[in-house]
Amino acid sequence: MINEDKSRDAAVEEELKGVPEDLIDEESMPENQDSAASEEIARLTEELAAAKQDVLYAKADAQNVRRRADKDVADARTYAVTGFARDVLSIADNLSRAIEAIPEDLREDSKFKGLVAGIQATQRELDKVFTQHGITRIAAVGLPLDPNQHQAMLEMPTDDAEPGTIVQEMQAGYMIRERLLRPAMVAVAKKPE
Repeated sequence: MINEDKSRDAAVEEELKGVPEDLIDEESMPENQDSAASEEIARLTEELAAAKQDVLYAKADAQNVRRRADKDVADARTYAVTGFARDVLSIADNLSRAIEAIPEDLREDSKFKGLVAGIQATQRELDKVFTQHGITRIAAVGLPLDPNQHQAMLEMPTDDAEPGTIVQEMQAGYMIRERLLRPAMVAVAKKPE
């Protein structure tokens, strides 16, 4: 029997040769496994929370990029005619000058009545097209100077208006929707000396 016990002990020792000694201790085995498992669970929980936070940030960032792209596309559609509209403004200016240059007595002359009516009709049609595309004339005379919409070209001494008030418009200004297309060039009142 003693030989059997020795051979059994030798067989157990042979099986346990590759196993670390702290795992062989039967009393500490469950405690080490519980604390190691708890630490692993805590670490994995932290990693999961960080991953969830990263996913939320990525979703928010993607949504912001999508909104920005939509706004850029809408702006491109809305303001695509800006360059063309700036070029056409000189035509509107010339039509206005042409109408203003015709003396009153020639407007009533039967020879020029058709010409004047044609120029006025062209100007009305141009104004209609401007309105369809969101291009509006900036109000100026009688209003206080707004540096966002008006460009002061000179100051005129006068008692008829408050200082800083626009008394003359030299060139009409225009907006395209909420953006400035061209500032109105104006003369501004100042106190006489």
